[in-house]
Amino acid sequence: MLTAERGHYEIAAGHDPEPYLRALENFAEGMGLIPEQIWDAPDMPSRYLRFGGPTGAAQPLLWAHSEYVKLHRSLADGKVFDLIDPVYDRYVGSKEKHKTIEVWKFNRQVRTVDGPTLLRIQMNSPFLLHWTSDEWKHSTDTRSIATGVGIDYVDIPVPAKDVILKFTFFWPEKDRWEGKDYTVAVRANGQRKHKRRGHGKSVISVE
Repeated sequence: MLTAERGHYEIAAGHDPEPYLRALENFAEGMGLIPEQIWDAPDMPSRYLRFGGPTGAAQPLLWAHSEYVKLHRSLADGKVFDLIDPVYDRYVGSKEKHKTIEVWKFNRQVRTVDGPTLLRIQMNSPFLLHWTSDEWKHSTDTRSIATGVGIDYVDIPVPAKDVILKFTFFWPEKDRWEGKDYTVAVRANGQRKHKRRGHGKSVISVE
C-alpha cells in the first residue's frame, strides 16, 4: 500500500512511478495476491520469513490492491487519479498567501512559534483564556469558540516581533482557574534560536 502511495508521490513530482508498480507486482504471491506487509530484514528461516516476502499478515489486502489499480490509472492519465482539484488549487495553484496556524493544546505544548502567525489554543471544553504579551502589565480575556465537534479554541494573532506570550485558563463549567501559567516564545521572521530562560528553567526550542 505504501509502495503504491510512493508511486503516486513520484507522479505528482513529475517522476517515473514504474519502479513502484514493478515492486508491487514482485511482492505479490501465488495468483497475484498482494500482502499487507513485506519483510524488509534479513531472512529468518526459523520463522519462515524471507527478505521481500510476506510477513504472514493479511493477504490479499484489498486496500493494497486498490492502490495498485489506482497507480496504474494515474500512470495512464499522467496525473494522480484521485487528486481533488479544489484542494490542489487552494494549496498549490493559488498565489494567495495563507496564514499559518500553530496549535497549542495540553498534549502538544509548543514552546516557540515564528511570527507572524496565528496561535490557536485548543481544548476539549469551554474556557476563558487570560493572556498577556507584556509580562502581565496588560492582559486580555478571550472566551473560547465552540466548533460543534467537542473542541473549543481561541486564536491569538502572533506579531512579527520577539515577544513572550503567557496565558492561563478559567474553566466556567467547573468555576475554577487553572492555577498555572503557560508560556510561548515568539521569534520574529522565523528566527529559530535556542535560548535558556532564567532560574534554571528548560531550554526553549522549536517544536
